[in-house]
Amino acid sequence: MIDPVLETHNLTKSFGAVQASKNITLDLRAGEIHALIGPNGAGKSTLIKQICGGLTPDAGRVVLNGEDITHLSTPDRARKGLGRTFQISALAMEDSVLQNALLGALGAHGSPFRFFAPAARNRELRARAEDALEQVGLIDYRNVRTSELSHGQRRQLEVAIALTLTPKAFVMDEPMAGLGAEGSNTLTQFLDGLRKQAPILLVEHDMDAVFALADRISVLVYGEVIATGTVDHIRNDPAVRTAYLGEDA
Repeated sequence: MIDPVLETHNLTKSFGAVQASKNITLDLRAGEIHALIGPNGAGKSTLIKQICGGLTPDAGRVVLNGEDITHLSTPDRARKGLGRTFQISALAMEDSVLQNALLGALGAHGSPFRFFAPAARNRELRARAEDALEQVGLIDYRNVRTSELSHGQRRQLEVAIALTLTPKAFVMDEPMAGLGAEGSNTLTQFLDGLRKQAPILLVEHDMDAVFALADRISVLVYGEVIATGTVDHIRNDPAVRTAYLGEDA
């Protein structure tokens, strides 16, 4: 069996009497999309924050390419190759598309943002940023103000920023949020191809997208993974249907 790219081992996190993560163990394998689904309040955001460095688990480990990264900061995890996109966009809306991508390239070099202006003239950094924009189909928009992009294009720009870090794995938090049917279809096709660059741990409420994309699905309910399996397995699991999907799944 091929070693996983990203793993969690018995991640546990409590807030007072509420146990938001209960010994969560899952993995992400090369070339796959592993979807994480669950009802509101299931603990998905808490888990993602532990994986990406926003929260320190009470117990358990996060491993990237065989290296324990549990105690690394979010920027250090990114430099190790953990690429993240957010449920709520964190882009600099008044800057150009290229400027946003350059910020990612700067992060890859661990450079302070005060050196942004010289970085814009750095051929290596600019080439890295433009290559990422080319990969996501935004190179022709490089001089456009980010606020002028469509919602779906902003999602693609977030991926481009992550690509400047040469990610080993992506963690995506509800990339379909706010998209209409056409935008969701376009992004679904884009993510389907992106798995060739790096595998994706996908947190998503859009079940059409999940069922279209996922090689495996893990279902989180009250801080516990109650099932992991293929789309067909999850569709037909009685416990999952009762807890989350409903009888119309």
